[in-house]
Formats: sequence, C-alpha cells, structure tokens
Amino acid sequence: VQLQASGGGLVQAGGSLRLSCVASGRTSVTDVMGWFRQTPGKEREFVALMDWSGDRTYYAASVKGRFTISRDIAKNTVYLQMGSLEPDDTAVYYCAADQNYSDFANANWINAWGQGTLVTVSS
Repeated sequence: VQLQASGGGLVQAGGSLRLSCVASGRTSVTDVMGWFRQTPGKEREFVALMDWSGDRTYYAASVKGRFTISRDIAKNTVYLQMGSLEPDDTAVYYCAADQNYSDFANANWINAWGQGTLVTVSS
C-alpha cells in the first residue's frame, strides 16, 4: 500500500486547513487509517484515526472538538479537517495505516506511512 498525503501549508491561528491522504493498493493493512504529527526533537504523536469500513473514530485529547477525520471510500481518501488551529498544532503531519486500532498507540507499531506534510500555524 502507498499513502500520499497532501494539504499542508501556512495558516494563521484560528484558521482551518484540510489534509488529504490517498491510499493506493488498499488491502487489510489499511483497515484503520489515521494521522500522527511530529515536531523536531519529539516523538511522533497520535492525532486521529478512523475505521475504514465502520466510521468509528478516535481523537487525541489535544485535538478533540477541533479536528475531524473522515473518508471518501470511492476515492480511497482519508481527510483531516483541522479547525481553530493553534501555534502548538505546528508540525509535520503523517498519514498512517494499519490493521489494528491498538497499533495506533505507538508510532513504532504502524504498518504503513505516507510522506509528511508540513502544517505551520502562525500566531
């Protein structure tokens, strides 16, 4: 499976941005898809996930209520709609795919990654 992420950019605090992740060659390894983010010197942290077939979602506490994950089955694409952005949301965002929800507890357990897309939130 290949994951292609896009949509990052520069936005002012309070603004919105939508990230996209296209999954090609989808198999069971992409049954659960989600997003992580990483800043220099820090570990990659979980942001959100979605069950591809069942619409089950889960969010990190830091983004809950501000970010929304969704998918378009026909386009094999997962989105992360980010709103009320804060400077602390500045990071490289990575699309992730795995068979198991539990693997999203640790970035080292994830089966497949997309390339990162940089989100910069200015104050």
